[in-house]
Amino acid sequence: AFRGYAERKRRKRENDSAAVIQRNFRKHLRMVGSRRVKAQTFAERRERSFSRSWSDPTPIKADSFHDSRESHDLQDSCGTLDGDFDLNWEAEKELEAMACDGEDFIPPKIMLISSKVPKAEYVPTIIRRDDPSIIPILYDHEHATFDDILEEIEKKLNIYRKGCKIWKMLIFCQGGPGHLYLLKNKVATFAKVEKEEDMILFWKRLSRLMSKVNPEPNIIHIMGCYVLGNPNGEKLFQNLKNLMNPYRVAFESPLELSAQGKQMIETYFDFRLYRLWKTRQHSKLLDYDDIL
Repeated sequence: AFRGYAERKRRKRENDSAAVIQRNFRKHLRMVGSRRVKAQTFAERRERSFSRSWSDPTPIKADSFHDSRESHDLQDSCGTLDGDFDLNWEAEKELEAMACDGEDFIPPKIMLISSKVPKAEYVPTIIRRDDPSIIPILYDHEHATFDDILEEIEKKLNIYRKGCKIWKMLIFCQGGPGHLYLLKNKVATFAKVEKEEDMILFWKRLSRLMSKVNPEPNIIHIMGCYVLGNPNGEKLFQNLKNLMNPYRVAFESPLELSAQGKQMIETYFDFRLYRLWKTRQHSKLLDYDDIL
């Protein structure tokens, strides 16, 4: 009996150790964003695997490595990748600045609306009519994928002005304190946005659609639910910011009845029509169409 118990404990330790190694390796692959590093062999990745992001500006101490020569090689490699990243960043920034040149340019505001929101089909009809920069996108909560959403955003941005990026964004979906119900069976929580590969990739790809020339942090408003209703909401927003680095993105989810909430509503909606829509949102009356 004792040998059987010891054997089970040994197998459990081995399985736990293997799970940790696999998790760290997957985390390392997520952090490495360069195509050149992605093309390296498994052996090279394993040699250079460590728990530090390529874009982290924190200097590496040479004495933290056993072999000083390996330390210098690794630092040279990281420096080359950071240099390439900076060059790509500056080139993309210049292209965006050229696309946004002109006094007539108004930075685009993307409005992402989940079909799960009651009477969501009416939301595009109540946006501000004096602001042509608001781009509503109504997506199918049941059948859409993250790729579908991103492709639609890219298409709408190119139609608005080729090469421009998002300065402000409204995500109008269901959810609750500490979570966002983005798609069917895809709930964003502070833990899941660190573990689920497709969700991680969605926020990283969304970050690349954010503006580089905006002097202020790009804003993503969350509407339709009060995410900050408990401390997990703050953790979720912080994890999303980390995923979207090095792009500067601020997340806001004010209560609609607050002064900040009213300001958010007026940024995207005709306030009178929004209040009318809100009163009819859960009603079965059909006079809303007549009023519109």
